[in-house]
Amino acid sequence: MVRRKGDMVVTIRPDETVEALLALLEQHRIGAVVVSEDGTTVAGIVSERDVVRKLHARGADVLAATVASIMTSDVHTCDFETTAEELARTMTDLRVRHVPVVVDGRLRAIVSIGDIVKQRMDELQAERDQLVGYIQQ
Repeated sequence: MVRRKGDMVVTIRPDETVEALLALLEQHRIGAVVVSEDGTTVAGIVSERDVVRKLHARGADVLAATVASIMTSDVHTCDFETTAEELARTMTDLRVRHVPVVVDGRLRAIVSIGDIVKQRMDELQAERDQLVGYIQQ
């Protein structure tokens, strides 16, 4: 599953502002960014939800705060061998929507709940096509 996803990962430095984070999310049309000092290690993850919750709690001043001040630093990661089913279970159990893929300590990709749903839909369509083909024989 992860291998099909691709290796494009948007990262942001922990000392960047939340305002810069929002611009990055908009620019790439994504819902979460991996926080990294060097673009290869994972220091944390920050999502639109994190921003909204902190905005509610702290007000507009949060826009000038650092990403480090709102990020989740306890990040659950996976590797290329993790199955879609395992990822779906992890995302459901932990109530997260994004899981970074880390191999040998290096950030390689990120999987979203949308990726999991798309894969499952593709699998169901393939099964349907096989059944229809079998019935029409």
